[in-house]
Amino acid sequence: MIRDFMFNSIFVKYIAAFLIIITLSFITLVFIISAMITGYSIDAKKETMQHTAAAAGQSVKSIYSGNRGDDFGEFIRANSDQISQDLYDYTSFADNSLIFITDGSGEILASSHGMDEFKSARVSASDMDMLRAGSDISQFSTLGDVFGARHLIYPMVLTNGDGEMLGCLFVCSTSAVLNSFVVTATRTIIISCVWVLIATMVVIYFITEKIVAPLGDMSRAAKSFAAGDFKKRVDDTAGDEVGQLASAFNNMAASLEKKEETQRAFLSNVSHDLRTPMTTIAGFVDGILDGTIPPERQEHYLKIISEEVRRLSRLVRSMLDITNIQEGERKFSPVSFDAGETARHVLISFEKSIEDKRLKVEFKAPRGKLHVIADPDAIHQVFYNLIENAIKFSREGGKLEISFGAPDKDKKVRVKVLNEGDGLKEEEIPFVFDRFYKADRSRGLDKTGVGLGLSIVKTIIEAHGEKIWIESKYGEYCAFIFELKAA
Repeated sequence: MIRDFMFNSIFVKYIAAFLIIITLSFITLVFIISAMITGYSIDAKKETMQHTAAAAGQSVKSIYSGNRGDDFGEFIRANSDQISQDLYDYTSFADNSLIFITDGSGEILASSHGMDEFKSARVSASDMDMLRAGSDISQFSTLGDVFGARHLIYPMVLTNGDGEMLGCLFVCSTSAVLNSFVVTATRTIIISCVWVLIATMVVIYFITEKIVAPLGDMSRAAKSFAAGDFKKRVDDTAGDEVGQLASAFNNMAASLEKKEETQRAFLSNVSHDLRTPMTTIAGFVDGILDGTIPPERQEHYLKIISEEVRRLSRLVRSMLDITNIQEGERKFSPVSFDAGETARHVLISFEKSIEDKRLKVEFKAPRGKLHVIADPDAIHQVFYNLIENAIKFSREGGKLEISFGAPDKDKKVRVKVLNEGDGLKEEEIPFVFDRFYKADRSRGLDKTGVGLGLSIVKTIIEAHGEKIWIESKYGEYCAFIFELKAA
């Protein structure tokens, strides 16, 4: 069943275009074939009339040859009954054409169909002069006043032994016979073309419907997307370009659905991470103001309030960092600097946290300075976030490794930050860099994080035109690896 939208857009246009093209093609074909049939029919008719004229003329000359002393005209008149019968017999060879004989002046002497209609008729003098001169006048003609309508004629000059013109034999065929044949042939062609056109349109209908239907599905799906429903999908099983378009559309729909889920989770997490510290702050402040919290305990709760305020500050700052980077408002200034030295400084700043967990630190880097081209402050933030994350999720007494590879053939320096701990499950890895993503165990371990550190890391690395990825074995280790351009 054709959908309503098809009649207002591409479906009707597609069908109409094919219908016009095919119809014009068939009309042109009919005219060409009709012209060919007409020309062929005339040529075939002329050839038949030529043979008939030759045979009938030879017969008349054979009859007259025994009476050469008689005047040709007087002889034909005297034997008109016999000659007319002979001429009539020859008409069957030329599809019942009309045959008549004239003398040298054009007077009709005998006819295959009797003389009643030719009593006062005669071939025009101009036509006889042309025949006498040897001109070919086989054509559609009325022969002066012999016929009221044009006939196809084929004349044969009858001569004596000296080559003198005795008279002329005319084989004539009405054009109605030819027209009837052409009309019948043309009608047959038109009927065949109509049936072919109908069959073609049926095929085009189903092909067009098959091509256009996915576009209609995409249109309706797009309307659903506009309404907030991203679960619609279209059939992408076809192996042609439309199928590829449908597949790309479904991929886009899946991406939009994922982004919608991420956005909802983002809003949920933001509201949670903002509401929790604000509720805590409001509760403790109210407790201090109304005297519920005694003066000797107020300092303790003021410290908690201070920590929550800093947590809110970090959250807002991190969100602004990501937004500014993605919108291009935070400009990076790539310069050459020693990335290894930057990593050492960041590592030293976590000395107390490392000692508290009794971590075994391994720092691996090529000898000498390891210069890269990047924004020093941004890369400092990358190292800070990754090392902080590694320490946070390392098991007590585990290993913390920071390693640098030598520049490869593409002039890339590969950096790895690895920690031994629970690691990540395979299904968690694709979501680790999402904003506010936290595994369930992370919520229990991490009371200070805001869930934006790794998202910031990825945003900075990608803003430098580089890539970052994760290697992890659940229950053993987790490694964050990224690349920087070597100086």
